[in-house]
Amino acid sequence: MAMPLRQSIKVATYLAEQKLRKRDKFPLIVELEPLFACNLKCEGCGKIQHPAGVLKQRMPVAQAVGAVLESGAPMVSIAGGEPLMHPQIDEIVRQLVAKRKYVFLCTNAMLLRKKMDKFTPSPYFAFAVHIDGLRERHDESVAKEGVFDEAVEAIKEAKRRGFRVTTNSTFFNTDTPQTIIEVLNFLNDDLKVDEMMISPAYAYEKAPDQDHFLGVEQTRELFRKAFAGGNRKKWRLNHSPLFLDFLEGKVDFPCTAWAIPNYSLFGWQRPCYLMSDGYVPTYRELIEKTDWDKYGRGKDPRCDNCMAHCGYEPTAVLATMGSLKESLRAMRETVSGNRE
Repeated sequence: MAMPLRQSIKVATYLAEQKLRKRDKFPLIVELEPLFACNLKCEGCGKIQHPAGVLKQRMPVAQAVGAVLESGAPMVSIAGGEPLMHPQIDEIVRQLVAKRKYVFLCTNAMLLRKKMDKFTPSPYFAFAVHIDGLRERHDESVAKEGVFDEAVEAIKEAKRRGFRVTTNSTFFNTDTPQTIIEVLNFLNDDLKVDEMMISPAYAYEKAPDQDHFLGVEQTRELFRKAFAGGNRKKWRLNHSPLFLDFLEGKVDFPCTAWAIPNYSLFGWQRPCYLMSDGYVPTYRELIEKTDWDKYGRGKDPRCDNCMAHCGYEPTAVLATMGSLKESLRAMRETVSGNRE
């Protein structure tokens, strides 16, 4: 696990507090969407298909920060849409960092070099750049040439200025173990990003491309082969060891949808970041009034092929906390950087 030690300690302390308070549902990280507008139209994205009037809206700073504080989560991932299109995104970040929240600003990096001066490096802040493959594969995924090269230059500049930079890579059935190995080697060894997040793509109902999402067995075989030969040990993957085991099919878990709640212009989204069955105005109502038991593989057909990190990483983290063996394993990897 590539998570910095300070962040690991804060998250572990937070989890211990929830256990002491006997809370059965609590957020690990909030997915905050302060806008839906984007400057790209990625083939596998189902988040930006909204009327023009909705795409013009921007969430007020106080509302965005207030939602995160309401939840109590120690971390927040700012997504969208493209967050750098929000005119006050820097102020949202500044206020969350001032509250000692760990903030990951997701971006396709098309605007990153232009907007970078608005941000200040901090151990509580990281740019999370979307990279789905090397040049040809990534540009095809985002349906625009030149995006990969711009993202690479933006990552280099951000690193030069002292920012933490992570990446988020989504994989499809057009990927092979070799394409995964190539992009992760490039990000890890050439660009030397601080952390990398990986996930099989979720089959959004509104995504333009419906033909290239992975099934469960395809996902397991793909990652099992990509992780072989010691690859998994050398990459700075921002995932718990058990989640990586899950991707390989070594273990299986239920989804923990409530642990990474989504807050957008419409409110708190039921049941998760990937599926939209309505919205509620408060975090408490989301947790207490949602029928969580009706979601998951074998319960809802939309969940059948999902192995996305936003649903299963929390399960892996909670399973780690409940096992002395796995806790020691995760701690060892955090300290040594060795991903078993």
